[in-house]
Amino acid sequence: MAIRLRIGEVAKQTGLAVGALRYYESLGLLTSERGNNGYRYYSPDVVHQVQFIKKAQAIGFSLEEIGEVLNLHEQGDVPCGFVQSLLQEKIDQLEIQIQQMREFKAELEDYRDRWSTTQPKLSSGDICPLIETVNLVSQ
Repeated sequence: MAIRLRIGEVAKQTGLAVGALRYYESLGLLTSERGNNGYRYYSPDVVHQVQFIKKAQAIGFSLEEIGEVLNLHEQGDVPCGFVQSLLQEKIDQLEIQIQQMREFKAELEDYRDRWSTTQPKLSSGDICPLIETVNLVSQ
């Protein structure tokens, strides 16, 4: 009979909580078999699979993306090309976010510089006259 691991053993070997393992299974990232006693039993390979999931998360892949990678692998494909395209998308998204953050930083610096030379004048109902000068842009 093949070695099978119960969920607590998988949790201990991977450092992942039992609840997280159940969640991963509910998303289809892991599979188990139910024993006659109702316990979940996992193949020893699941330890490597959990480590793979954790590594993929560490470099920014979502559980959905990881599921797509695992599905390609289960179909017999080597998903490295797909992984590279996902990674490029993440890099492109980060470039956009970095530019947005630079623009936001410049805007904050502009407020700081203007406010450092402004003597605030409190009007009725104002909380902070400086913030009251901020123009809201509809999104």
